[in-house]
Amino acid sequence: MAEHPSKTTLFSVHERVEMIKDATKKEKNIIVTSFEGLVVDYAHNVKASAIVRGLRAVSDFDYEFQLATMNKRLAGDIETIFFTTRGKYFYVNSSGIKDIARYGGDVSAFVPPYVEKKLKEKFRK
Repeated sequence: MAEHPSKTTLFSVHERVEMIKDATKKEKNIIVTSFEGLVVDYAHNVKASAIVRGLRAVSDFDYEFQLATMNKRLAGDIETIFFTTRGKYFYVNSSGIKDIARYGGDVSAFVPPYVEKKLKEKFRK
């Protein structure tokens, strides 16, 4: 998980790493870490050969394709692989989930239980 200085996030990098670790704890082949800097530099540091990105809509593809093209120019040996989401998650985005949680709505269909708990804690403050 990258620290992105130009983005304002609801949760800190540490909190997001913690939530992802909890959501993937049953998967033995997943390692969750954070880093600062360029993703291609991080990929080289961990000896990765590919970056996996998720797509929901065509608008995601346009943005992600631009990133992948730039990353390819920076590090031609690193591939970008795109996965599309299941139809039931097509419309889900973090802004919508945060708005639902902020006003006390039920987000359990969209996030794992631990993330739901953390959202409730965050908006109780």
